[in-house]
Amino acid sequence: MPDDWLASRWWRGIAAVLAGALPVFAFPAPSWWWFAYVSLVPWILLVRSAPTARRAAYDGWLGGFGFMTAVHHWLIPSLNVFTFVIAALLGALWAPWGVLVRRFLGGVPSARRLAAALLVLPSGWLLVELVRSWQGLGGPWGLLGSSQWQVQPALRLASVGGVWLLSFLVVGVNIAVAMLVAVRASRVPAVAGLVATAAAASAAWVWSPRPDIDGRVRVAVVQPGVIDGADSGTRRFEREEQLTRGLAGQDVDLVVWGESSVGFDLSQRPDLADRVAALSRLVKADILVNVDARRSDRPGIYKSSVLIGPQGPTGDRYDKMRLVPFGEYIPARSVLGWATSVGKAAQEDRRRGTEQVIMNVGHGLRVGPMVCFESAFPDMSRHLAEDGAGLLLAQSSTSTFQHSWAPEQHASLAALRAAETGRPMVHATLTGVSAVYGPSGERVGSWLGTGQSASMVYEVPLAHGMTPYDRHGDWPVHGALLVIAALGATEGVRALRARRNAPAPQLPPARTAHGSPVRHGR
Repeated sequence: MPDDWLASRWWRGIAAVLAGALPVFAFPAPSWWWFAYVSLVPWILLVRSAPTARRAAYDGWLGGFGFMTAVHHWLIPSLNVFTFVIAALLGALWAPWGVLVRRFLGGVPSARRLAAALLVLPSGWLLVELVRSWQGLGGPWGLLGSSQWQVQPALRLASVGGVWLLSFLVVGVNIAVAMLVAVRASRVPAVAGLVATAAAASAAWVWSPRPDIDGRVRVAVVQPGVIDGADSGTRRFEREEQLTRGLAGQDVDLVVWGESSVGFDLSQRPDLADRVAALSRLVKADILVNVDARRSDRPGIYKSSVLIGPQGPTGDRYDKMRLVPFGEYIPARSVLGWATSVGKAAQEDRRRGTEQVIMNVGHGLRVGPMVCFESAFPDMSRHLAEDGAGLLLAQSSTSTFQHSWAPEQHASLAALRAAETGRPMVHATLTGVSAVYGPSGERVGSWLGTGQSASMVYEVPLAHGMTPYDRHGDWPVHGALLVIAALGATEGVRALRARRNAPAPQLPPARTAHGSPVRHGR
């Protein structure tokens, strides 16, 4: 009956949304990393049962909507309904993936189709992650592979192929498990896929080069904590001063303040620059601050990492290049500017920097700064490592989202960036979570938790050498592009052959003006 069909369709849609949201549970809880390897199975089983390719596309889209909503649910207080609009738009990227799942796993698939699914479906997922990783679409927040940030074998794999390789393998395991559950005849290819994944992980563990530790550096992180009120900028600066004074005599090599730690342009407030320089002389180390203010030497507001030494600003400055959509600028503001009326979207667009910067902080240490959101981009940290950075830094805030899992997830990204590049990474924030990771992605010391006001000195191991990911870049993505291109070429050739081999259409006999059929031949 039509009513029953409509009800079934709605229930199926709800199931797709919920199934798409399941993988997110693998991100915030460290002990749930294993869940990523089975979390896609309900979504895959639902999509493969779709009666038509169109329904599979809907199931893929709705699952993608559920995934993107769950990944960014902590934005809802800031963006309100616009969060769901963004999730619906980006969720459509999974519609073609849904069609691929039905194409390769639907019905009773052959062994050849099942074997191809283990290569094609993870490749399709990787292309979805690639497209949505574009900065204008929100960036690479919540990539499936980033759920493995605490798993040492996975971090070794990240040094080979980055977070992209982890996403590919996680999806591949989910496909194999779904095949084992749903298709009896799939046991051999499914088990073979699981064995191949395990073999790849083992080979990476044995053969991938380990970073060679060649020294240590003492880095202090200053986290002032939550400071609200009309004069919060002034009081935050005073609290940072107080915490930095406490580092005197602790033999630190570098002090790092969080994002927006200075709310005034230092060229217009030389008194503040002098106060930071006095702190530098006191602790006998350079101090990296982050200025969030309108520039006096050029129009607009910038977020800038500024290095200050005993004599004042050293001249080393990095202007943030990749801005947070809606948080720091509104894409196509003339069309989407209404977002400011329904949430806390940026009233004025921040300005972008033009290039990454390597800073020399003394003792032969070269650091590569990033600001907040930029630590989510694997290519930025890789380029800094290629340019000679011995230590990666990310200055962040996330103070707006203190009561969500965003600060923990943001801090965890530093583990992946460290493992990918073989360089230690410091993640310093205003209000937590601040964290430090060694060259293999291992945690160094303890986190400074959300809301905590403190300074902490970390003994950070340094390493030299290049990881395979440093050398070869995003090769899993390039491989996925080749796989999908080969699939498209194969399907195109197959369709062309089918069209050529189709029987010629039967033409009706021609008729005369009087309606009598004309007989051809004798």
